[in-house]
Amino acid sequence: MPERALDRAVPFVLGLFRIVVGLLFAAHGAAALFGVFGGGPKGGTVAAGVWPSWYAAVIQLGCGLLVAFGLGTRIAALLASGSMAYAYFVVHQPDGLLPLQNHGEPAAMFCWAFLLLAFTGPGALAVDALFRKRPDDARGVVSGESRGALSAVQVSPGGGE
Repeated sequence: MPERALDRAVPFVLGLFRIVVGLLFAAHGAAALFGVFGGGPKGGTVAAGVWPSWYAAVIQLGCGLLVAFGLGTRIAALLASGSMAYAYFVVHQPDGLLPLQNHGEPAAMFCWAFLLLAFTGPGALAVDALFRKRPDDARGVVSGESRGALSAVQVSPGGGE
């Protein structure tokens, strides 16, 4: 019984996860580009066009907002995941093997979180749902068919149903 209630909540929890991760990512980009929230990595802003810092900040702000709003989530999440993989292996990895040693935990976590969203889709509460034709999709309800969000069968393979 509790598993069914949890399964019904999956699209909404996934939507909330998407919103939080997207806003956190966008905040990193806004800090680096505009100096808000304490500024970029060294407290200021990154100069326009500087590789890779400025491009990373633009990706963080743009993809973070797209993911948070659930607009083009899969593509934006895939681009964000790739940028964080690049950041981890090019910027952090030379300083040590493990994320704890090289201060790459945020890059690694964002990379995997966005990769998850690229595969699961936006969940509920996404702007993309407004453009779908089926009324169930607009409410973020997941039916028996898989349409990019997790269904009960996908959440608990081999489960009771």
